[in-house]
Amino acid sequence: MISKTAIIHENVKLGENCFVEDFVVVGAPPRGTKSGELETVIGDNAVIRSHTVIYAGNKIGNNFQTGNKVNVRELNDIGDSVSIGTLSVVEHHVKIGNGVRIHTQAFVPEYTTLEEGCWVGPNVVITNASYPNLPTTKESLRGVTIKRRAIVGANSTLMPGVVIGECALVGSGAVVTKAVAPRAVVVGNPAKQVKMIDDIHEYKEYR
Repeated sequence: MISKTAIIHENVKLGENCFVEDFVVVGAPPRGTKSGELETVIGDNAVIRSHTVIYAGNKIGNNFQTGNKVNVRELNDIGDSVSIGTLSVVEHHVKIGNGVRIHTQAFVPEYTTLEEGCWVGPNVVITNASYPNLPTTKESLRGVTIKRRAIVGANSTLMPGVVIGECALVGSGAVVTKAVAPRAVVVGNPAKQVKMIDDIHEYKEYR
């Protein structure tokens, strides 16, 4: 079902059984392009909630879901069963694997890679500019990589270029300034390793 108040631009391909709520915009042309110039693809069974804006040029898999007022910029590659929470922002040229969960009010800037099954908590801020507001800033952006099944707790900040290892756990409120080893648990500002995820009973079988 597509709401009568939704705006679906030219060259948008929506899959079967998609549910598009009021005042959604899909296929909005980014600056410098015309409506329909970039193909936008969204797979089957999407649920796109009200006031979400998805720009043109995105390739999105099946079972995509957004909260209200999500903003997804252009030219992203998004897998199956991805969920993006209310008021979150995903900038352009982002790669998101299958089964990724991005919670409410998270910020995911350009050139970020979120691998399969990773979990990004509410109010997480991912950064990509080591030296903001310089003439060379855009040319020197460094994307963060969150590896498969890693968990980033609420209110954490990830600094440019860091890699969060597979199945690692970043504690809530941490400020991550350097790479996190696979299966490591880090906390604090700056974040430091305090244990391994295998030391937490609830995660002993986490793979």
